[in-house]
Order: sequence, then structure tokens, then C-alpha cells
Amino acid sequence: MKWRYSPKTSNYCFIVGGFFLFLPILMYGWGHFRRPPRSENQQELFRGIVYQRLIESKPRPLIIHIVTIDLNTPGIKPFITPDIENLSKNVGVGKQAIIDNETKARTTSEFVAEFQVKLAINGSYFYPFKEVTPWHYYPHSGDTTKVLGQTISNGKIYANKKSSWYVLCFDNNNQAQIPGGEECPKNTIQGLAGDDVLVFQGKPKINIYANSSADKPYSRVVAAIDKTGKKLWLVLVDGKQPLYSEGFTKRELTQFIAKLGVYNAINLDGGGSTTLVVANPDKEGKPKILNAPTHTKILMRDRPVANHLGFYAD
Repeated sequence: MKWRYSPKTSNYCFIVGGFFLFLPILMYGWGHFRRPPRSENQQELFRGIVYQRLIESKPRPLIIHIVTIDLNTPGIKPFITPDIENLSKNVGVGKQAIIDNETKARTTSEFVAEFQVKLAINGSYFYPFKEVTPWHYYPHSGDTTKVLGQTISNGKIYANKKSSWYVLCFDNNNQAQIPGGEECPKNTIQGLAGDDVLVFQGKPKINIYANSSADKPYSRVVAAIDKTGKKLWLVLVDGKQPLYSEGFTKRELTQFIAKLGVYNAINLDGGGSTTLVVANPDKEGKPKILNAPTHTKILMRDRPVANHLGFYAD
């Protein structure tokens, strides 16, 4: 039977095509209404955990999220995403298991829900990663990912140290360390890696970014500690959202972090991975995103990432 042109068919194709053409625009527009307001806020989320939202207009519009955690507080306990358990990779009794740095990708919201932590951020840089369209990207939730730098969950090292990937470590006494190197101490229970030490022993390391044309404003994630290792700051900066929050360069980020009075600080995975989630349920009954992530250019879309830094609390 020979196909014949039909006005009804043409109209149907036009409607369907228009829907898929404008769907990303609709999704992006809806995200505008779900973002946190550009207004300052401070509240105690849980005992020993305080959240603050700062609004800046210079050097460009910025929204900065700061979580301050007192690691001395009873009930607070850090937790890093575990690796993929696979018995086929056990090489035998008395032999060291293969360390392959593999994890299952999860959004930060999924991580909070699955492991019942009270608060979490995205963690280490990872691979493979691609972002082509709102539908064509990797990883999706459940896909296999590999973390960069040493990673430890519940005392198990599942990713080895890597040159120039610097670690944040927690021991069984809840003391945090940023030793300035690529490997955690032997008594570490939880640990993960970032790509740069921004502040070390109270001194900013901004000279390495001075006058760098590659140092562009971006969404950022930082973990920082005081000299005792008992106070932790998590700092997230939203970016690439004109007139709302356009991001920090690493030089600007380092200067800002240093003003908080931190002793050591490292830079974690940022960009579209930048996500801060709290277990308090939102209107949809899900963990609540406190910042404004942008994944596949869709506002408030939570990106699946390789690992996370979470905290149990009362």
C-alpha cells in the first residue's frame, strides 16, 4: 500500500517534533522555580551541623553554601560511598584482593536515601564521563564508575593513591586530616581524594593559579578543616547560572576559603557534579537538594557520580 500525505499526519508529526524540541527548554525553565532563593539563610540542620547560604554580588553574582560540622558532637559520623562488591575478584586466601576503584554511580540524593545519612555532598573526580544531551550522558544511576585518587570506605581501601590527587581522611576518633599528600594514614576509616590543596597549614596556595587564563569561574566544592581536625567546613558554590550564581575561579575560591580561618583545604569534584543534599524530606517526600546543580544543562538535576561524602547525625 502506497503511503499518502495526510494533513492529520503532518499535524501529528509537527506536534510531536515540537514537544521534543521544546522539552529541554521547559525542563530548564522549571528548574528556575526550584532553585534556592537569592537570600541569605542560616540554620542548624542537625546537632553539630550548621548550614549557611551566603549571597555575593562581587566579583559576579554568587550563591555560596557553607556547612560547618563539629566532629566532636555525639552521633556525627562520616561515611564514604563503598565500592562494588564482587566475589569473583577475590584472588584467594592469604592474597591481597584486587583494588580496581570501581563504584556504582548514584546521585547524591540516592546516596542519602540508600545509606540513611543525614547530609551528603558529591565526592571525588571520576571516569568515564560524557555529557552530550539531556538523554545521552554517562554515567546513569547504577552504571560502573571509577574514582580518582585513594578512596577508603569503612576501613577498606578500594582505590589506590594517585599522583597529585590529595586526600581527606577520617580516623575512628572522628578526627579529620588533610595531610597534603596522596595517601591517608594507616588508621583511616573513611577517605577520598581531590585534585588540589587550596590551603595548607593556614597558608593559601593561590600562586599556582595567578594570571592563569584557564582558571575560569565554575561551580566548586571544597572540604576544609581547622588545626585540630575536629571542625570541618563543606563549601559549595553554584556556577554557570547568569545573574543567579556564576561561580568562582580557583584563585577566588582559595581567597574565600582562607578568610574562613581554615587550616587545610582541598578541592573536590565540581561543575555539574556540585550537589549538597539533606535528608529532611521535601514536598515530594525525597531528600532535599540545598544548592542549584546543573546536570546536562538542566537546572536542579542531580548528577549520578562515583562517590560521596556523607554524615550520620542525630
